[in-house]
Amino acid sequence: MPSSPLSICPSGKPVSAGQPLPGWYQSEQPVQTAALSEQIRLLHKPLFLVRQNNTAVAASGGTAVLGKDTAPAGTLPLIAHAPACLPENLGDSSFCCDLGIRYPYLGGSMAKGISSVTMAEALGKAGMLGFFGAAGLPLAVVEAAVDRLVASGLPFGCNLIHSPHEPDLEAALAELYIKKGVRLVEASAFLKLTLPLVRYRVHGIHRGQDGSIVTPNRIIAKVSREELAARFFAPPPPALLKELLSRGDITPEQAELAAHIPMAQDITAEADSGGHTDNRPATTLFPTLLSLAQRSRQEHGYIMPLRVGLGGGISTPASAAAAFTMGAAWIMVGSAHQACVESGASDEVRAMLAETRQADVTMAPAADMFEMGVTVQVLKRGTMFPMRAAKLYELYRAHASLDDIPAAEREKLEKTLFLTPLEAVWQQTRSFFLKRDPRQVERAEREPKHRMALVFRWYLGQAAHWAKDGESSRKIDYQVWCGPAMGAFNEWTAGSFLAAPARRDVVTVAHNILFGTAVVIRANFLRCQGVELPADTLRMEPLELAQIKEYLR
Repeated sequence: MPSSPLSICPSGKPVSAGQPLPGWYQSEQPVQTAALSEQIRLLHKPLFLVRQNNTAVAASGGTAVLGKDTAPAGTLPLIAHAPACLPENLGDSSFCCDLGIRYPYLGGSMAKGISSVTMAEALGKAGMLGFFGAAGLPLAVVEAAVDRLVASGLPFGCNLIHSPHEPDLEAALAELYIKKGVRLVEASAFLKLTLPLVRYRVHGIHRGQDGSIVTPNRIIAKVSREELAARFFAPPPPALLKELLSRGDITPEQAELAAHIPMAQDITAEADSGGHTDNRPATTLFPTLLSLAQRSRQEHGYIMPLRVGLGGGISTPASAAAAFTMGAAWIMVGSAHQACVESGASDEVRAMLAETRQADVTMAPAADMFEMGVTVQVLKRGTMFPMRAAKLYELYRAHASLDDIPAAEREKLEKTLFLTPLEAVWQQTRSFFLKRDPRQVERAEREPKHRMALVFRWYLGQAAHWAKDGESSRKIDYQVWCGPAMGAFNEWTAGSFLAAPARRDVVTVAHNILFGTAVVIRANFLRCQGVELPADTLRMEPLELAQIKEYLR
């Protein structure tokens, strides 16, 4: 690959005579000019930029002479250097060790099985970790997925989403994870700590033979608010421990031990992501939560470290490099994984995602927290879902019941959005909740406004199913959870083999992000030493897995 000439600023000039001279030599072979864009990819070798015949030359290997060390004959002036930087060394090694993974790379959970069992298995086999997206799935489906993942013996996690309107569902999911021996959950969309979450965390807590506190169940909390992160970094609330104790779920000794552990040792700072998000900027959110982790550890006197990773907006080497440079213990990728062939999304959705740009996303009412006004980030390109969902919430705010909606407006809803009479939608919704949560039906029959909310939630929920199942007749109503990271991913992969939806397998995507991140970080080492790099070293094009392995040989 041809390389542009290197440009060295004045700080790259050799030091004056009489001062120690940084230098480089290679005794066995003569120096060969090589493209920096190639040398910088040899991540397992240190990289040296030396001056030879008034030309900057890139070399890997050799020996650097620094300070007052004696330089042998033939030593060349050393302009800059970058150490070896392997992808597995990018984040926090203790985090990877605790989870039993090689790379500090997580696949975030995406509801309704979009982050599928197949995806979790693929990431686990590659030395990473994926979360199965259990939210919104029937319990029997989740149980079958858990059985398969447990039997695989691979590292994995499952999602536990906050369900404020269906607490029994949240509790049943937590109990299933306890029963099946799921040792890691991603807690997402929580507005507060709940009894099922605390029960999962403290189940089986005990002292080890060395006297340390052993907590078999781990939580990685995905949060975007400082006050919520503080609750996860704190021990379980005493009131909830007391309730678990009174129910016989824990012993007095376990309650005492639980007062000395954090609810979550690890928190993913969730920036501008798809799905439930507060659209937080990563560069302000992450440093705040990292500082909070340090203060919380001191405040509570923990022995174990409190760690922070970053998700939301990460889908390219540049964004991942920014995360690790800020101190992220790991990165979490979501939207770009939805576009991969292993995801539970339909081919139609993957094709839509491949055309997405950063401005093609917006906020829309969330089905699970509709009455509370909570929103999720979704795709707006190629679908009318965001506009139609917003209209439903506007009607919900303005009227006390379905009968209060003006006749013309109601007719419009039935003909263009629901495609069926609202009464028929209610009967379907009623039958659904009689099996899932009969209390919702009882409340709806007492409160007309709640009945309206359930009917409107029918559309929001079905829109996600239509998208996942690829229901072509309802493509205009697809609800596709997506963040701006999808647009960044498409820009990065444009013109490469990863531009095609059928070529996007999750392991290839993950390795390209990690490999490219290490290259970007090495390039930044050189830039910090006054080297103006050619453009071909700053843009890391996607590579086939075989090419990546060849560079790491």
